Amino acid sequence: MNRFALSVSSAIARITESALGPYQSAVIRIGFSTTWLLFLLREFPHREELYGPGSPWSWDLAQQLIASNSAFTALMWSDGRGWFEFVYALGALSSVLLLLGWRTRTMSVLFMIGVLSLQNRSVFMGDGGDNVLHLMSVYLVFTRCGQVWSLDARRAERARRARARGEQVSDRVGPALWVVLGFSLIAVTAGGRFGGADLTVPVILWGVWVGQAVWWLVGRRAKSGEPRILLDVVANIVHNAALFVITTEACLIYATAGWYKIQGTRWQDGTAVYYPLHLDYFSPWPGLADLLSSSGTMVMLVTYGTVIVQVAFPFTLFNRRVKNVLLAVMMTEHAVIAVVLGLPFFSLAMIATDAVFLPTSLLHRLGGWAARARGRVLARTGRATPSRPRAPESPEPTHVGSTA
Repeated sequence: MNRFALSVSSAIARITESALGPYQSAVIRIGFSTTWLLFLLREFPHREELYGPGSPWSWDLAQQLIASNSAFTALMWSDGRGWFEFVYALGALSSVLLLLGWRTRTMSVLFMIGVLSLQNRSVFMGDGGDNVLHLMSVYLVFTRCGQVWSLDARRAERARRARARGEQVSDRVGPALWVVLGFSLIAVTAGGRFGGADLTVPVILWGVWVGQAVWWLVGRRAKSGEPRILLDVVANIVHNAALFVITTEACLIYATAGWYKIQGTRWQDGTAVYYPLHLDYFSPWPGLADLLSSSGTMVMLVTYGTVIVQVAFPFTLFNRRVKNVLLAVMMTEHAVIAVVLGLPFFSLAMIATDAVFLPTSLLHRLGGWAARARGRVLARTGRATPSRPRAPESPEPTHVGSTA
């Protein structure tokens, strides 16, 4: 009984004392913001046909669908071209700033608004990766994804050093951003723009806005450290819960995909991979597709291998070595799909999702290589290499780190 109580106490401490998986959550942030940014840039010349006033899925049709499913999209607030261009630009800008890790909590909210607004405006524009991006844009709001590899981490390190020198540190950008976005949120709510929509997004927006205010007030006004510690514990629990949801979502995607494939006759006879390789829509490189499908044995191995990997992956999470091997296989498979089938954004979204399972030791090495490469570039240009921010000293999560 004492051993059980000790284990429970240790687990609770692990969940509450730190935001787990800081490197994994940073890679997820970078991966999804990059995926969405590249998509918006590639489709910029066609943006009106996809989501704007010139879309075949007209504003009236979208309004009827939104009325039936109560989905959130800011593009339903106006059918003007100027408003559409603003929302599209907001989506691109928030992606860039989230990628860089500037005010990650605020940018993750704006990123979510941009993704939901555009995708829910024209729900038939997507290739499967949009569904993953749709979900992850919501989950990212609840994570502390700017702990490492971000401008926020660098600013926090500089503030820490300034306080250690006895200097007064003030942040004017954060409160100003909070005020501007707060006025916007109040105006949208008072104008009834959320009427008829599902309450999930409004609740998230108001919750984050109020939470940021409480965080700032406690940091400035609290006479002791206990209130800030309590808020840290709450933020860590929310982050760890969101990270757990992301890992569960990834497992469900692969498990359901694998088990549904098992029920298909083409997957059972080992020929399923052959057919998409010969569809015009999925053949950007016909010669390469013909080469890959020329061997019946190769087609059979890839078909059965895909099913085996997808079904087996969730069961390998407690075996570090097997999990890492299957993870490398799945990421390679998505890279091949991006090239051979012409689905780059679907593949990028899935690779970003897979990143939650990457070993922390590997991410440490990648961060070290990137820092050394950056130092060499700065040295060649004659600029001093800034000190590298310290990574948060937190153990890896049981569902991510200890299985990595």
